[in-house]
Amino acid sequence: MSLFEIIYTGSNAALGLAQQTVADAIKEKGKDHKVAFPGTAYSLPVIYAATGIKIATLGELEGALGVVKSLIVEEEDMGKALNAGLATAVSAEIIEGVRYALSEDPYKNETGIGFVPDSIIRSLGVPLVTGDIPGIAVIIGESSDKDSLGTIVKDYQSKGLLTFLVGNVIDQVVEAEVKVGLEFRVIPLGNQITSVIHVVSVAVRAALIFGALKPGDLSGLLNYTKERVPAFINTFGPLNEVVVSCGAGAIALGFPVIADTDVPEVPGALLSQKDHNETVRTSLEARNIKIKIKELPIPVSYASAFEGERIRKDTLYAEFGSKRSKAWEIVRMKEASEIQDHKIEIIGPDIDSMDEPVYLPLAIIVDVAGKNMEEDFEPVLERRLHYFINYIEGVMHIGQRNIVWIRIGKEAFNKGLRLNHIGEVLYAMMHDDFGSVVDKCQVTIITDKEKVEELEKEIALPKYRLRDERIASLTDESVDTFYSCAMCQSFAPAHVCVVTPERLGLCGAVSWLDAKATKELNPTGACQPIAKEGVEDEHKGIWSKVNETVDTLSRGAVDRVSLYSILEDPMTSCGCFECICGIVPEANGVVIVNREYDGITPVGMTFGELASMTGGGVQTPGFMGHGRHFISSKKFLKAEGGIERIVWMPSELKKDIADRLNLTAKELYGIDNFTDMICDETIATDIEGVVSFLTDKGHPALDKDPLM
Repeated sequence: MSLFEIIYTGSNAALGLAQQTVADAIKEKGKDHKVAFPGTAYSLPVIYAATGIKIATLGELEGALGVVKSLIVEEEDMGKALNAGLATAVSAEIIEGVRYALSEDPYKNETGIGFVPDSIIRSLGVPLVTGDIPGIAVIIGESSDKDSLGTIVKDYQSKGLLTFLVGNVIDQVVEAEVKVGLEFRVIPLGNQITSVIHVVSVAVRAALIFGALKPGDLSGLLNYTKERVPAFINTFGPLNEVVVSCGAGAIALGFPVIADTDVPEVPGALLSQKDHNETVRTSLEARNIKIKIKELPIPVSYASAFEGERIRKDTLYAEFGSKRSKAWEIVRMKEASEIQDHKIEIIGPDIDSMDEPVYLPLAIIVDVAGKNMEEDFEPVLERRLHYFINYIEGVMHIGQRNIVWIRIGKEAFNKGLRLNHIGEVLYAMMHDDFGSVVDKCQVTIITDKEKVEELEKEIALPKYRLRDERIASLTDESVDTFYSCAMCQSFAPAHVCVVTPERLGLCGAVSWLDAKATKELNPTGACQPIAKEGVEDEHKGIWSKVNETVDTLSRGAVDRVSLYSILEDPMTSCGCFECICGIVPEANGVVIVNREYDGITPVGMTFGELASMTGGGVQTPGFMGHGRHFISSKKFLKAEGGIERIVWMPSELKKDIADRLNLTAKELYGIDNFTDMICDETIATDIEGVVSFLTDKGHPALDKDPLM
């Protein structure tokens, strides 16, 4: 058969299976039976993005089969063949949708995870735009050599790629002793070929979440995935008609397919690479993914893919901090004459000096010098220690300052990892990431108990205190420059963050000091200064220079922003925001919901549903994405009356920000324990219950002027 015949045969086979699956389900459950993937605001995302139709029942799913039929036009035309590939993708989504309609957890007894919730996609937004995840690999089929397959996956992992597995490759990768799971960025989806739709769904929802794509705009969807989602497909083993048709769907989305068998090649789209030693190189070149190799003198792998690794008790070799010992870390600016570059000193016992499990105190002191270094940059560099250490395979780092908790696993120790290797990593990465401000770097690691405690009092605590006083003195009024951050424009072209001392980036990762340091590190990069000029309304946070900058950077999509208002021209949101704030007129206030909360809110929507109308670089008066720390800012909702408008938030979020928010409420309004007046899901999620609670507590929002 020709390539066209193979694709159409596969598409028709997938359609036939989808038709039978839906018919059987309707016979068992009826046409009104609900259909939904868990943890998404986008119904069945592929169908929704392509047609604008939100499928809710089996009867509606039956109607969607017509969409599949319309895409299969059997002509020897590559465009029509690719459309048939998309038809196969829709068939797969229909089949998987039925699986979830008939079972609450259809993947319970499988290795794969199945559908990927919106919250996970949002959590991947920042590493995707920063390049910590430089690409997405999708591996399908069954390899003739599991060891070479394992090597390929480990190679992707070491390069920081996000890798999805479909088919028997899942078991093969596990047998090859590759660490799998979301925390390792190697994600098994399922053993059936239809499971591949769950990675297609990830790409499609990236367009909906970050790109403000209008549902039903199929050409816009295909353009977005091709230009902005850096994915490719590796197939292993013989290809049947359905797999080939799936490949055509991937190519339609802009994802090249690299097979390890003979295939009729299509330059830049369908390639044959039978040498597994060349699979990675061929795949990266096909998608034009550039990898910045970090060669470090350590005995384990080093990559952002290990950032989420957790070291459990049964795999623990050594631990620093937590309940058993003191642990802290600090970055200090020094004069060049005070530092010996690349000096790494260990004071106290190393982890190989005692039997496991090893429990030791720890102090990490990183001294840096450079002609462009500033004291304000110290906390910026210090926060990066968390990532630098977490990227070491077999090492877990949690916390910062003097609440650090570090664990080293048995496997890493057995490979030869010791404390001096952590020093080597910190030295190399300080130069690599901050080379424009760091000329010299020296690392001291201390495990001697008396020394750790002594230096914490002499060095660390006074330095933390001075920084806190410095940061507290930084207000929007005290500076003459704000910063733009356009980092997320690779996914959300119209979005621009305006970062001020009292309003950090909505992702929670970019403070005013971070933006200032980023400008120094990369003068033409994502963060650029905005002169605080042309004040139009200081109460609402409107400056003409800010508006000009946003207009320019958004290419005219947004020309006016109020930094302190949620109702009048609020700042745009990308999709990777930590929280969403939305008005509740009945309570005369606002609810705030964080990304981790998956329940319903008093406005009748989940986080995902709120996010679907707020993200993508659009302005949505009455709703706004933002970071956690902005909630306790004196500028939060200043135009609408400030933090006194906050009437509801999830209990976890309330607990996390309680100290900061209570302090702000005390300073601004003289209110003690303000968070006790804020309702949460343990009290009520319906408007009537919320208002009743607020009334009992005498919440100040009820006495304010109406929001609308």
